[in-house]
Amino acid sequence: MVELSLEYMNRLADHLIVISSLLGGFSIAVVANLITYESNNRYIIYLLKAATIAAGCFLATVFSMTKILMMTTPGYPLDIVESDLFIPKTIGVIAFIFGIISLSIIISLSGWTKSKRIGIFTTIVGVLTFLLILLSLMDVST
Repeated sequence: MVELSLEYMNRLADHLIVISSLLGGFSIAVVANLITYESNNRYIIYLLKAATIAAGCFLATVFSMTKILMMTTPGYPLDIVESDLFIPKTIGVIAFIFGIISLSIIISLSGWTKSKRIGIFTTIVGVLTFLLILLSLMDVST
């Protein structure tokens, strides 16, 4: 396993905080809109669940990455070793991945609230979006 430098981890955490904050805010807005929506449609319920999971995952990522950012910023008052970053790094990465999966589910389910044709279209877009994200995150150097 490649050991990342503290400077690199600092920059990565900074970027993930921004991305997760934006996506988490979007997810919370979707949750707020769906909670006030008067419908017991099963797709609305699935959308609410997926949006809630996404919001929670992105919030967990923000706070995990904030801990990493604080610990890897020059001037941090305590000595740190790689093992000190393992738990927040693991939580942040797993939560971010589940947040992305949940957002892809939201995209996929959104059209089913309108019609079967739109549902098929949004499902294709959601799956393609998720696959493109996976492809962009894969390490192509190996």
